[in-house]
Amino acid sequence: MTNNWHTSTRASRLPKDWAKRRKAVLEAQPTCMICGVRESTVADHIEPMTDRHEPEDLQGVCDPCHRQKTAREAAAFRAAAPRPTRRRGDEPHPGLL
Repeated sequence: MTNNWHTSTRASRLPKDWAKRRKAVLEAQPTCMICGVRESTVADHIEPMTDRHEPEDLQGVCDPCHRQKTAREAAAFRAAAPRPTRRRGDEPHPGLL
């Protein structure tokens, strides 16, 4: 099962004034901080997987750049902590024990 905003607990950890903070970030950075071309529509956490919601920890980015950044971060997270497999490791041949 994939983890996404609908199954995440992240929304419950946002501060009560998140809408105000998001609006302030998007007003301060109206152009995407990643591509520098499109309008900022997302208040992105610069450091992934954190719950720091201060203005210096956020950046305004466009939706396409945010999706790409999130996908890269998720792939790096999965690579750092691979899931166990059902495959057994190398074992000596039973006849050679």
